Amino acid sequence: MLAALPIPILIVIVIVALYLFNSIKILRDYERAVIFRLGRALPTPKGPGVILVFRPFDQIVRISLRQEVLEVPPQDVITRDNVTIKVNAVVTLYVLDPNLAAIKVANYGYQTSQFAQTTLRSVLGEVELDELLSHRDKLNLRIQTIIDQRTEPFGVKVMSVEVKQVDLPDQMLRAMAKQAEAEREKRSKIIHAEGEYNAAQKLVDAAALLAEQPITLQLRYLQTLTEIGVEKNTTIVFPLPMELLSLLNKLGPTTAPAQKHE
Repeated sequence: MLAALPIPILIVIVIVALYLFNSIKILRDYERAVIFRLGRALPTPKGPGVILVFRPFDQIVRISLRQEVLEVPPQDVITRDNVTIKVNAVVTLYVLDPNLAAIKVANYGYQTSQFAQTTLRSVLGEVELDELLSHRDKLNLRIQTIIDQRTEPFGVKVMSVEVKQVDLPDQMLRAMAKQAEAEREKRSKIIHAEGEYNAAQKLVDAAALLAEQPITLQLRYLQTLTEIGVEKNTTIVFPLPMELLSLLNKLGPTTAPAQKHE
């Protein structure tokens, strides 16, 4: 049947078939196509699956809906307490509206990265170093909220911002090490003092208990002698009451002149 047709008509049919074949585009499940027909964007993005793009009347811009990760390069930041540090971060984002991402901005990834750099410097410059190191989650949420508000007009959603690494000067690292060592020594001394206080308090309680029954002191002495005997020691410790020493001191001056008179 085609052989009976004139050659010009066959040529036209082949050209039309090739044109239609080249107009077929296949979009993956995570892709959307923004079609500009005669310069105007269609209200609804195409895809996924098989679509037709009739060039040169139509122009296609592929937009990925998958999550993307942008690494913010290291930024020089001066904190509120005048400490110079280098900070880098990781931004996770995805396209929420393909039409806005294709129309409102030339390169949404690059622009989001620039927003992240400026926001990172401005936010971290308002806090002190201790707050940056100890409240990083709160700062991440604050940075993410600010960037998300700035990317919302061109259809990009910022899911999270994580401060990846904080590089401190060597001088600051040495100062922090000395501070940590001083804190540990302080806690050690406090714990030792508390132990001495508790031990002294227990000794006072034990002395008060022994004072109620003086015979308990003798029993404790006998128990100590028993413990010494178990170790096979030849030394025996004999406790001498302080009252006896005081009595001997009083009798000493009276007995010495009597011996001299004789």
